[in-house]
Amino acid sequence: MTVRPKHTLYPHQPVPALPAGGLIGVIAPAGPAPLDTDKAVQWMRAHGHELRIFAGVHAKDSYLAGSDEVRLNDLHAAFADPQVKAIICLRGGYGTPRLLDRIDFELLRRNAKPFVGYSDITALHLAISRHAGFVTFHGPLLNADLLGGKAPPTVTSFFSLLRGQLRAGDVLSHPAAYPLTIVEPGIAHGRLLGGNLSMIAATMGTPYEIDAEGVILLVEDINEPLYRIDRLLTQLRLAGTLGKLRGVLLGDVAGVDVEDLNRLFKQTFAPLRIPVLSGWRSGHCDPNLTLPMGALVELDAGEKRLTLEQDVVLGG
Repeated sequence: MTVRPKHTLYPHQPVPALPAGGLIGVIAPAGPAPLDTDKAVQWMRAHGHELRIFAGVHAKDSYLAGSDEVRLNDLHAAFADPQVKAIICLRGGYGTPRLLDRIDFELLRRNAKPFVGYSDITALHLAISRHAGFVTFHGPLLNADLLGGKAPPTVTSFFSLLRGQLRAGDVLSHPAAYPLTIVEPGIAHGRLLGGNLSMIAATMGTPYEIDAEGVILLVEDINEPLYRIDRLLTQLRLAGTLGKLRGVLLGDVAGVDVEDLNRLFKQTFAPLRIPVLSGWRSGHCDPNLTLPMGALVELDAGEKRLTLEQDVVLGG
C-alpha cells in the first residue's frame, strides 16, 4: 500500500462557525434563477436561520445574474456585513471568472466566514484559496439543492460542517447507499481543493489557477462526455498540475458511465502512484455532500475514508 508522507503545507485559516440563529446571506455571483423568496425564507427559518437576500439575486443580464458590478458588489457586501454569518450562492451556471480580477481579497480575508457553492463557484473557491487563504465549502446551492428537495444527507452534511459539529480527527461520513470505488489504493495527506473540472481547467494560466502542490484534488462535472473529461485531464497533465497532487477524490460526473470514468481515471493517475477514490456524492448529484476546500485532510482510498486533519470552523 502506498502511503504518501505527511503534508508540510500551512493550514488554511478556519472560519467562524455558523452560530445558532445566524443570518445567512444569499448572493448570485454567476447565473440567474428565479427564487421563491417566501419558500426560501420559510425553509431557512425551519432550520433555525434567517435569510438576507442581496440585490443581484433578483437581477438578470442575459446568462448572468445581473451586471458584473452588481454581482461583485453583492459578493463584497455579503462578506463585509458583520450580521451575515455565512454566505450561500443561489446557483452556478457561468459568471464568477469575470469577477476574479476585481475582487478585494483583503476584504474577504478580514471578514472570513463560511462561503458555500459548487459548479461555476469553483472559480471563487480556487481564487480565495490562493489569494485569501481561508477554508471555503464545496456544497449545496440554495435553489437546486436546499430548496430542490435533495436527499437528507445534503442538509445534514451542510449544517454539520458549518456549525462546527465536525472537528480535526473526525471522518467525513458518506452514505452507505452510495458505494465508493477504489481506483488506486493508498493513503495521502494534503489540502483538499478543486471542484468543477471544466472550471479548474478554465482558470489555468491565470493568477487564479489551482495551487496544486500537495493537493488532494476534488473533481466533479456535468454535461461533459467522456472524451472531454479526458481532454480536460490531459490539459492538467500537460500543464504539470497532476504531477503535484497527493491524491484524487472523484465526485459526481453526471451523464458519464461510471465504469468508463473509473477506467479513464486509472489510466490517468496510475502512473503517478497516488490514491484515487471514486463515487463521492459531491457536485451535480443527489445527495450533494459538503466538503471543506483548502482544509488539510487524510484520504485513505483503500479504506474508503476521508478524515479532517484540521478544524475547518472555529467555535460552534
